[in-house]
Amino acid sequence: MGSISMDMGRRIRDRRKKLGILQYRLAETLDISNNHMSAIENGRENVSVELLINICHALDVTPDYLLLGSTHSQNVPRDILDQLRLCKPETVKLVKKFVDMMMEIEGQE
Repeated sequence: MGSISMDMGRRIRDRRKKLGILQYRLAETLDISNNHMSAIENGRENVSVELLINICHALDVTPDYLLLGSTHSQNVPRDILDQLRLCKPETVKLVKKFVDMMMEIEGQE
């Protein structure tokens, strides 16, 4: 399998552990065997689109994070990202300025 499968598997495993979910529990939630879950996390097996979506829901991440490792959305709740996608570009720029100001404030503490 390619590097994408290995990278995605690692991100799945890391996120699962961060959430404190045991591998066999995630497998049960996804209605797959623990062996299949292990193979996915180790990059030995690919996932279907349906399973990818189910994994995203179970781990509360976006597909771009699992597939590409886009860290910009890792800690942002999915509903906020969805709402931002519906905003006009000038509104998104305003939100970015606000976030930049918040980061400056946090850096000063």
